[in-house]
Amino acid sequence: MDKLKAMQLYVRVVELGSFSRVAEQCGSSKSMISKQISQLEQSLGVRLLQRSTRRLQMTELGEEYLERCREILKRLEDTEVQLQASQHSAKGRLRINVPMALGSTVLAPALAAFMRQYPEIELDIELSDMAQDLLEHNFDLGLRVASREFDSAYVGKKITEFSYSICAAPTYLAAHPDIQTPQDLQQHPCFEYSYFRHKHLWPVGDAPIPIAGPLKANSSVFLLEMVKQGLGIGYIPRFICYPALQAGEVVEILNDASKPSMTLFALYPVRQYTPPKVKYFIAFLENWFEEHPYRDSAL
Repeated sequence: MDKLKAMQLYVRVVELGSFSRVAEQCGSSKSMISKQISQLEQSLGVRLLQRSTRRLQMTELGEEYLERCREILKRLEDTEVQLQASQHSAKGRLRINVPMALGSTVLAPALAAFMRQYPEIELDIELSDMAQDLLEHNFDLGLRVASREFDSAYVGKKITEFSYSICAAPTYLAAHPDIQTPQDLQQHPCFEYSYFRHKHLWPVGDAPIPIAGPLKANSSVFLLEMVKQGLGIGYIPRFICYPALQAGEVVEILNDASKPSMTLFALYPVRQYTPPKVKYFIAFLENWFEEHPYRDSAL
């Protein structure tokens, strides 16, 4: 027995005073309505209605149960209205998993602008280079940067693309032989990013170039700082090195050589109803990066 449905039928029977009229409204039969009320009485162990050929009359317990049913059904209706309203409003807590380098560089001003535009959304940001499972760790959203699409059980929304820059400090270039072709990199100390899919092979030009050097690290931000010190050459995502390029702290070399691009994905669990806060955040990021491109910005 569907007790909630039976409670609704009981209230309607009392209000209309007839099994027949309720059956007409529900597109059912009088006997079926009567049967469900009887099952409700059996489950409760009390008589709710006194039946006669002329009319229905509530028992004392039936009157008490009627008020409880109305209260419960009203609360349920209010809850449904509130949830439907929330489905169209931008508020609540938004928990996001963000790569460390992305969050501490290009994403920080975007998040600040988002907070100003949506003050009723509370951001809970976790910066980590570990690819956390969103559902297991209770994330609403995860941001990932990759050179290829994810094989993921989550919905993946492309936000923008970034390019790479091969960087060196002006002091390094002044003290070492010129770099005219990708093959020239093999004669220079090149820093390796630990999580780079190609490891010690840099995809630049027509074929991957084997590189070697005195430093390997799992942070592109750290590698950029070492490049600034004039200790070697780095293959750095443009959204990380762009401010240093603008400031002249590093110089881009082999900028005409082809290099792969990276895509920023927003990942979120598959749901029938995606929360508005997730939709607003993704749409905001798309607009933000359209207005603040970091892929091929002129210096």
